Amino acid sequence: MGRMNLLSNCINYTTGAVEGFCVVRSVQIKSNVKGADYLDFLLADAGGEVNAKLWDYSAAQHGSFAVGDVIKVRGTVNLWKDVEQLKIDRIRHKREDEAIDMSSIVASSPIDGEEAYRRIYDFAGTFKDPDLTLLTQYLLKSRREAIVKYPAALKLHHATRCGLMFHTSTMLEVAKKIVEVYKPLYPELSPDLVYCGIILHDIAKTEELTVGELGIATAYSTRGQLMGHINMGVSMVEQAAAELQLPGELTTLIAHILLSHHGQPDYGSPRFPMFPEAEIVSEIDMLDARMYEMYDALGAVEIGGFTERQWSMDNRQLYRHGHGMNRGG
Repeated sequence: MGRMNLLSNCINYTTGAVEGFCVVRSVQIKSNVKGADYLDFLLADAGGEVNAKLWDYSAAQHGSFAVGDVIKVRGTVNLWKDVEQLKIDRIRHKREDEAIDMSSIVASSPIDGEEAYRRIYDFAGTFKDPDLTLLTQYLLKSRREAIVKYPAALKLHHATRCGLMFHTSTMLEVAKKIVEVYKPLYPELSPDLVYCGIILHDIAKTEELTVGELGIATAYSTRGQLMGHINMGVSMVEQAAAELQLPGELTTLIAHILLSHHGQPDYGSPRFPMFPEAEIVSEIDMLDARMYEMYDALGAVEIGGFTERQWSMDNRQLYRHGHGMNRGG
C-alpha cells in the first residue's frame, strides 16, 4: 500500500501535526518499560496503513476502541527504525452527524455497488431459460444487502469495498465478449449457464467473510473457515433450487460450475471443469483475479521496474513496461 491519506493531511507545518478520519485495523493495550499503559494501533484509510501509538492511555479519559471503528485522530508523524509512525495527541470516535466520503476511509472499487447490483439483477431477467432467471434473481435478492458492499476476498484480488460486485461485473462483461465469439462456432454453448455461473460463483462470499458496515473483510467466519465459499455456494444453490422446485439436472450443472470454478484441486476445487460453460467461468475467474493482482502490484513500481515477488502468482516478479501509456494500444 501507499502512504495513507491521513499522513499527508498536515494541519500545522510548524509542528508537523496531521488530522483526519481513519479506520482501526487492529488495537492492543500494552505497557511500556515503566508499566504505563498505551494503545498500539494499526490505522488505515483508502491510501494505506500506519502504526500509531496513544501513550499514557486511560480508558476513562480516551474511551475504548475496537477493530472496524471509524475514528478521528490528531498527531505527529515520526520515524521509528526508518518506518513512519503516528504519535496520537487527540482521538475520538466519528460522530453520527458527521458525513464523510467512505471512499476516502476504505479502499473501494471504482463502481457503485447498488448500481452494479441492479444492472446484474436486470440482466438475469433476460435469460432465455426462465429457471435460471428464477434461481439467479432469487439468490441475488436473498443476499442483496451484503452483495452491494462486500469485498470479493479477505486479501489479494478485489479485497475492497464493493469488490464482489466489481469482480462479478467485470467477469460478466468479459463473458459476453467470449460468448459472441464462441456461440456461432459452437451452437450448443449455453450463454445462460455461463452468465448464471458467473453471477453466482462467489455468492457464498457473503457468508464466508466477516464484514462490517464499512465493507471491509476482517476475518473468515467460522462456517467460512470450516466449509469455504465453494462448498457453501453449492449448498446455497441446491437449497434455493429445491425451494423453487427447479429441475435436478439444471441444478447439478450450476452446482458443478460453482464447484469447479477454481479450476483445480490445488486452488480449492474438488473437480476440474467438465463441460465448456464451466471451463469458461473458471478461466474468466482466474483471468480477472490475475489482472487485478498484477495491476495492483505494478502500480507500486516505476516504469522500467520490477515488483517484489508475488507469492500468489508462483513468486513471479512483474515488469512494468509502460508500452500502453499514451500510445493508444
